[in-house]
Amino acid sequence: MLYLIDDHWYQYPPLNPLWHAILGLLIGILGFVSISGNGMVIYIFSSTKSLRTPSNLLVVNLAFSDFLMMTTMSPPMVINCYFETWILGPFMCELYGMFGSLFGCVSIWTMTMIAVDRYNVIVKGLSGKPLTHKGALLRLLGVWLFSVIWTIAPIFGWNRYVPEGNMTACGTDYLNKDWFHRSYILAVVAHEKAMREQAKKMNVASLRSSEAAQTSAECKLAKVALMTISLWFMAWTPYLVTNWMGIFSADNISPLTTIWCSLFAKANAVYNPIVYGISHPKYRQVLHQKFPSLSCADKADQQTDSTSVASGVTQVTASDEAKA
Repeated sequence: MLYLIDDHWYQYPPLNPLWHAILGLLIGILGFVSISGNGMVIYIFSSTKSLRTPSNLLVVNLAFSDFLMMTTMSPPMVINCYFETWILGPFMCELYGMFGSLFGCVSIWTMTMIAVDRYNVIVKGLSGKPLTHKGALLRLLGVWLFSVIWTIAPIFGWNRYVPEGNMTACGTDYLNKDWFHRSYILAVVAHEKAMREQAKKMNVASLRSSEAAQTSAECKLAKVALMTISLWFMAWTPYLVTNWMGIFSADNISPLTTIWCSLFAKANAVYNPIVYGISHPKYRQVLHQKFPSLSCADKADQQTDSTSVASGVTQVTASDEAKA
Protein backbone atom coordinates (compact mmCIF):
# COMPACT_ATOMS: atom_id res chain seq x y z
CA MET A 1 0.00 0.00 0.00
CA LEU A 2 2.93 2.38 0.63
CA TYR A 3 3.49 3.01 -3.09
CA LEU A 4 -0.06 4.40 -3.32
CA ILE A 5 0.40 6.94 -0.52
CA ASP A 6 1.51 10.42 -1.58
CA ASP A 7 4.42 12.03 0.29
CA HIS A 8 2.11 14.94 1.14
CA TRP A 9 0.39 12.91 3.86
CA TYR A 10 3.58 12.03 5.76
CA GLN A 11 3.83 15.55 7.19
CA TYR A 12 0.67 14.97 9.26
CA PRO A 13 0.45 12.91 12.47
CA PRO A 14 -2.05 10.01 12.65
CA LEU A 15 -5.63 11.04 13.34
CA ASN A 16 -6.89 10.95 16.89
CA PRO A 17 -8.68 7.59 17.46
CA LEU A 18 -11.76 9.57 18.48
CA TRP A 19 -12.04 10.92 14.92
CA HIS A 20 -11.93 7.39 13.54
CA ALA A 21 -14.71 6.38 15.93
CA ILE A 22 -16.86 9.38 14.94
CA LEU A 23 -16.31 8.80 11.22
CA GLY A 24 -17.01 5.07 11.53
CA LEU A 25 -20.22 5.71 13.46
CA LEU A 26 -21.46 8.33 10.98
CA ILE A 27 -20.76 6.28 7.87
CA GLY A 28 -22.41 3.30 9.54
CA ILE A 29 -25.56 5.31 10.27
CA LEU A 30 -25.59 6.82 6.78
CA GLY A 31 -25.18 3.36 5.28
CA PHE A 32 -28.10 1.94 7.25
CA VAL A 33 -30.40 4.86 6.39
CA SER A 34 -29.43 4.85 2.70
CA ILE A 35 -29.73 1.10 2.19
CA SER A 36 -33.09 1.02 4.00
CA GLY A 37 -34.48 4.16 2.34
CA ASN A 38 -33.38 3.39 -1.19
CA GLY A 39 -34.39 -0.24 -0.79
CA MET A 40 -37.87 0.96 0.12
CA VAL A 41 -37.99 3.28 -2.91
CA ILE A 42 -36.97 0.40 -5.20
CA TYR A 43 -39.56 -1.91 -3.61
CA ILE A 44 -42.44 0.57 -3.79
CA PHE A 45 -41.80 1.70 -7.36
CA SER A 46 -41.21 -1.87 -8.56
CA SER A 47 -44.13 -3.53 -6.77
CA THR A 48 -46.80 -0.90 -7.50
CA LYS A 49 -48.32 -1.31 -10.96
CA SER A 50 -49.36 2.33 -11.29
CA LEU A 51 -45.76 3.41 -10.62
CA ARG A 52 -44.14 1.07 -13.14
CA THR A 53 -43.96 3.75 -15.85
CA PRO A 54 -41.07 4.55 -18.20
CA SER A 55 -40.33 7.75 -16.30
CA ASN A 56 -40.16 5.94 -13.00
CA LEU A 57 -37.62 3.45 -14.38
CA LEU A 58 -35.24 6.40 -14.16
CA VAL A 59 -36.24 6.99 -10.54
CA VAL A 60 -35.67 3.32 -9.69
CA ASN A 61 -32.24 3.46 -11.34
CA LEU A 62 -31.34 6.48 -9.22
CA ALA A 63 -32.38 4.66 -6.05
CA PHE A 64 -30.50 1.54 -7.19
CA SER A 65 -27.34 3.58 -7.77
CA ASP A 66 -27.60 5.19 -4.33
CA PHE A 67 -28.32 1.78 -2.78
CA LEU A 68 -25.15 0.33 -4.32
CA MET A 69 -23.17 3.42 -3.34
CA MET A 70 -23.66 2.85 0.37
CA THR A 71 -23.61 -0.95 0.10
CA THR A 72 -20.07 -0.73 -1.26
CA MET A 73 -18.87 2.38 0.61
CA SER A 74 -20.17 2.02 4.17
CA PRO A 75 -19.02 -1.46 5.36
CA PRO A 76 -15.38 -1.13 4.18
CA MET A 77 -15.02 2.31 5.74
CA VAL A 78 -16.51 1.13 9.04
CA ILE A 79 -13.99 -1.74 9.10
CA ASN A 80 -11.07 0.55 8.29
CA CYS A 81 -12.14 3.12 10.88
CA TYR A 82 -12.16 0.34 13.46
CA PHE A 83 -8.57 -0.60 12.58
CA GLU A 84 -7.67 3.09 12.02
CA THR A 85 -6.08 2.41 8.61
CA TRP A 86 -6.81 0.77 5.25
CA ILE A 87 -6.47 -2.99 5.76
CA LEU A 88 -8.16 -4.36 2.64
CA GLY A 89 -5.21 -4.17 0.26
CA PRO A 90 -4.42 -2.26 -2.98
CA PHE A 91 -6.93 -4.07 -5.21
CA MET A 92 -9.85 -3.36 -2.88
CA CYS A 93 -8.69 0.26 -2.67
CA GLU A 94 -8.97 0.53 -6.45
CA LEU A 95 -12.40 -1.09 -6.42
CA TYR A 96 -13.57 1.14 -3.58
CA GLY A 97 -12.48 4.29 -5.40
CA MET A 98 -13.97 3.13 -8.69
CA PHE A 99 -17.33 2.16 -7.16
CA GLY A 100 -17.63 5.52 -5.40
CA SER A 101 -16.94 7.38 -8.64
CA LEU A 102 -19.11 5.02 -10.70
CA PHE A 103 -22.27 5.30 -8.62
CA GLY A 104 -21.84 9.06 -8.20
CA CYS A 105 -21.53 9.39 -11.98
CA VAL A 106 -24.56 7.14 -12.59
CA SER A 107 -26.61 9.24 -10.16
CA ILE A 108 -25.93 12.61 -11.80
CA TRP A 109 -26.47 11.18 -15.30
CA THR A 110 -29.74 9.58 -14.21
CA MET A 111 -30.87 12.87 -12.70
CA THR A 112 -30.08 14.51 -16.02
CA MET A 113 -32.20 11.92 -17.85
CA ILE A 114 -35.05 12.63 -15.40
CA ALA A 115 -34.69 16.36 -16.09
CA VAL A 116 -34.79 15.74 -19.86
CA ASP A 117 -37.96 13.66 -19.43
CA ARG A 118 -39.65 16.35 -17.31
CA TYR A 119 -38.63 18.97 -19.87
CA ASN A 120 -40.10 16.87 -22.69
CA VAL A 121 -43.41 16.37 -20.87
CA ILE A 122 -43.95 19.85 -19.47
CA VAL A 123 -42.34 22.23 -21.96
CA LYS A 124 -43.01 20.38 -25.23
CA GLY A 125 -46.37 18.95 -24.18
CA LEU A 126 -48.28 17.33 -27.06
CA SER A 127 -45.43 17.96 -29.49
CA GLY A 128 -43.02 15.99 -27.32
CA LYS A 129 -42.36 12.31 -27.96
CA PRO A 130 -43.48 10.26 -24.92
CA LEU A 131 -40.83 8.16 -23.23
CA THR A 132 -41.36 4.42 -23.70
CA HIS A 133 -40.05 1.52 -21.64
CA LYS A 134 -37.61 0.69 -24.44
CA GLY A 135 -36.45 4.30 -24.61
CA ALA A 136 -35.95 4.46 -20.85
CA LEU A 137 -33.96 1.21 -20.82
CA LEU A 138 -31.75 2.43 -23.68
CA ARG A 139 -31.04 5.65 -21.80
CA LEU A 140 -30.14 3.73 -18.66
CA LEU A 141 -27.88 1.40 -20.64
CA GLY A 142 -26.10 4.46 -22.02
CA VAL A 143 -25.78 5.95 -18.53
CA TRP A 144 -24.17 2.81 -17.11
CA LEU A 145 -21.86 2.21 -20.08
CA PHE A 146 -20.61 5.78 -20.12
CA SER A 147 -20.13 5.81 -16.34
CA VAL A 148 -18.19 2.53 -16.37
CA ILE A 149 -15.90 3.71 -19.17
CA TRP A 150 -15.29 7.02 -17.41
CA THR A 151 -14.56 5.60 -13.96
CA ILE A 152 -12.55 2.55 -15.01
CA ALA A 153 -9.98 4.79 -16.74
CA PRO A 154 -7.85 5.32 -13.57
CA ILE A 155 -7.41 1.56 -13.21
CA PHE A 156 -5.84 1.49 -16.68
CA GLY A 157 -3.46 4.39 -16.15
CA TRP A 158 -5.31 7.69 -16.58
CA ASN A 159 -4.92 8.88 -12.98
CA ARG A 160 -5.34 6.21 -10.26
CA TYR A 161 -7.28 5.40 -7.10
CA VAL A 162 -5.32 5.88 -3.87
CA PRO A 163 -6.01 6.08 -0.10
CA GLU A 164 -7.43 9.34 1.23
CA GLY A 165 -5.45 11.30 3.80
CA ASN A 166 -6.71 9.45 6.88
CA MET A 167 -6.18 6.03 5.22
CA THR A 168 -9.74 4.73 5.73
CA ALA A 169 -11.17 5.41 2.25
CA CYS A 170 -9.88 5.63 -1.33
CA GLY A 171 -10.46 8.08 -4.16
CA THR A 172 -8.83 9.71 -7.17
CA ASP A 173 -5.18 10.79 -6.97
CA TYR A 174 -5.60 14.56 -7.01
CA LEU A 175 -2.09 15.16 -5.60
CA ASN A 176 -0.31 13.71 -8.62
CA LYS A 177 1.96 16.34 -10.22
CA ASP A 178 1.85 14.79 -13.70
CA TRP A 179 -0.43 16.85 -15.97
CA PHE A 180 -1.53 13.72 -17.80
CA HIS A 181 -3.07 12.50 -14.54
CA ARG A 182 -4.22 15.98 -13.54
CA SER A 183 -6.17 16.22 -16.79
CA TYR A 184 -8.48 13.46 -15.54
CA ILE A 185 -9.38 15.49 -12.43
CA LEU A 186 -9.96 18.63 -14.50
CA ALA A 187 -12.17 16.67 -16.91
CA VAL A 188 -14.20 15.21 -14.01
CA VAL A 189 -14.77 18.63 -12.42
CA ALA A 190 -15.77 20.21 -15.75
CA HIS A 191 -18.02 17.28 -16.69
CA GLU A 192 -19.93 17.18 -13.41
CA LYS A 193 -20.47 20.94 -13.39
CA ALA A 194 -21.74 20.87 -16.99
CA MET A 195 -24.16 18.02 -16.23
CA ARG A 196 -25.48 19.73 -13.14
CA GLU A 197 -26.04 23.04 -14.95
CA GLN A 198 -27.76 21.37 -17.91
CA ALA A 199 -30.11 19.37 -15.70
CA LYS A 200 -30.88 22.40 -13.56
CA LYS A 201 -31.60 24.53 -16.63
CA MET A 202 -34.09 21.99 -17.97
CA ASN A 203 -35.85 21.67 -14.62
CA VAL A 204 -36.15 25.45 -14.28
CA ALA A 205 -37.60 25.66 -17.80
CA SER A 206 -40.09 22.93 -16.86
CA LEU A 207 -41.20 24.79 -13.75
CA ARG A 208 -41.63 28.06 -15.63
CA SER A 209 -43.83 26.31 -18.18
CA SER A 210 -46.00 24.98 -15.36
CA GLU A 211 -46.68 28.26 -13.57
CA ALA A 212 -50.37 27.97 -14.43
CA ALA A 213 -50.57 24.44 -13.06
CA GLN A 214 -48.54 24.43 -9.86
CA THR A 215 -50.49 21.52 -8.40
CA SER A 216 -49.98 19.16 -11.35
CA ALA A 217 -48.09 15.94 -10.76
CA GLU A 218 -45.65 16.76 -13.55
CA CYS A 219 -44.75 20.09 -11.95
CA LYS A 220 -44.29 18.43 -8.57
CA LEU A 221 -41.95 15.87 -10.09
CA ALA A 222 -39.97 18.62 -11.80
CA LYS A 223 -39.53 20.23 -8.39
CA VAL A 224 -38.41 16.90 -6.94
CA ALA A 225 -35.87 16.50 -9.75
CA LEU A 226 -34.53 20.01 -9.22
CA MET A 227 -34.24 19.37 -5.49
CA THR A 228 -32.32 16.11 -5.93
CA ILE A 229 -29.89 17.71 -8.38
CA SER A 230 -29.32 20.64 -6.01
CA LEU A 231 -28.63 18.25 -3.13
CA TRP A 232 -26.23 16.22 -5.31
CA PHE A 233 -24.34 19.40 -6.17
CA MET A 234 -24.20 20.48 -2.51
CA ALA A 235 -22.96 17.06 -1.41
CA TRP A 236 -20.27 16.60 -4.06
CA THR A 237 -18.99 20.19 -4.35
CA PRO A 238 -16.68 20.02 -1.28
CA TYR A 239 -15.05 16.86 -2.63
CA LEU A 240 -14.68 18.35 -6.11
CA VAL A 241 -13.15 21.47 -4.53
CA THR A 242 -10.71 19.21 -2.66
CA ASN A 243 -9.73 17.59 -5.96
CA TRP A 244 -9.28 21.02 -7.51
CA MET A 245 -7.16 22.23 -4.59
CA GLY A 246 -5.05 19.09 -4.87
CA ILE A 247 -3.91 20.34 -8.27
CA PHE A 248 -3.37 24.02 -7.52
CA SER A 249 -3.11 24.40 -3.73
CA ALA A 250 -2.21 21.06 -2.15
CA ASP A 251 -0.55 22.63 0.91
CA ASN A 252 -3.98 23.58 2.28
CA ILE A 253 -5.33 20.01 2.24
CA SER A 254 -5.28 18.02 5.48
CA PRO A 255 -6.30 14.37 6.08
CA LEU A 256 -9.27 15.43 8.20
CA THR A 257 -10.52 17.82 5.51
CA THR A 258 -10.38 15.22 2.76
CA ILE A 259 -12.21 12.51 4.67
CA TRP A 260 -15.01 14.84 5.77
CA CYS A 261 -15.47 16.01 2.18
CA SER A 262 -15.52 12.38 1.05
CA LEU A 263 -18.07 11.47 3.72
CA PHE A 264 -20.25 14.45 2.80
CA ALA A 265 -20.27 13.32 -0.84
CA LYS A 266 -21.30 9.78 0.11
CA ALA A 267 -24.12 11.20 2.23
CA ASN A 268 -25.88 12.22 -0.99
CA ALA A 269 -27.06 8.60 -1.25
CA VAL A 270 -29.25 9.26 1.81
CA TYR A 271 -31.05 12.37 0.55
CA ASN A 272 -33.06 11.05 -2.38
CA PRO A 273 -35.40 8.64 -0.51
CA ILE A 274 -36.09 11.42 2.00
CA VAL A 275 -36.88 13.87 -0.81
CA TYR A 276 -39.25 11.38 -2.46
CA GLY A 277 -40.85 10.59 0.89
CA ILE A 278 -41.62 14.26 1.38
CA SER A 279 -42.30 15.50 -2.15
CA HIS A 280 -43.34 12.72 -4.56
CA PRO A 281 -47.19 12.79 -4.74
CA LYS A 282 -47.88 9.15 -5.64
CA TYR A 283 -44.98 7.72 -3.64
CA ARG A 284 -46.42 9.18 -0.43
CA GLN A 285 -49.77 7.51 -1.03
CA VAL A 286 -48.28 4.08 -1.69
CA LEU A 287 -45.92 4.47 1.26
CA HIS A 288 -48.94 5.12 3.48
CA GLN A 289 -50.67 2.01 2.13
CA LYS A 290 -47.70 -0.35 2.51
CA PHE A 291 -45.98 1.18 5.56
CA PRO A 292 -48.51 3.30 7.51
CA SER A 293 -46.10 3.85 10.40
CA LEU A 294 -43.50 5.39 8.06
CA SER A 295 -45.90 7.46 5.98
CA CYS A 296 -45.56 11.21 5.61
CA ALA A 297 -48.73 11.51 3.52
CA ASP A 298 -51.37 13.99 4.60
CA LYS A 299 -55.12 13.53 4.38
CA ALA A 300 -55.33 15.19 0.99
CA ASP A 301 -52.86 12.69 -0.42
CA GLN A 302 -54.79 9.78 1.01
CA GLN A 303 -58.20 10.93 -0.24
CA THR A 304 -57.26 12.11 -3.72
CA ASP A 305 -56.08 9.89 -6.57
CA SER A 306 -52.72 10.92 -7.87
CA THR A 307 -52.21 12.27 -11.32
CA SER A 308 -50.38 9.87 -13.60
CA VAL A 309 -46.61 10.29 -13.52
CA ALA A 310 -46.03 8.56 -16.84
CA SER A 311 -44.36 10.50 -19.64
CA GLY A 312 -46.84 12.18 -21.90
CA VAL A 313 -49.84 14.37 -21.27
CA THR A 314 -50.94 14.44 -17.63
CA GLN A 315 -54.25 12.67 -17.19
CA VAL A 316 -56.93 14.44 -15.21
CA THR A 317 -58.21 12.46 -12.25
CA ALA A 318 -61.85 11.93 -11.46
CA SER A 319 -61.66 14.30 -8.53
CA ASP A 320 -60.19 17.04 -10.72
CA GLU A 321 -62.97 16.53 -13.28
CA ALA A 322 -65.57 16.88 -10.54
CA LYS A 323 -64.01 20.15 -9.45
CA ALA A 324 -64.04 21.40 -13.04
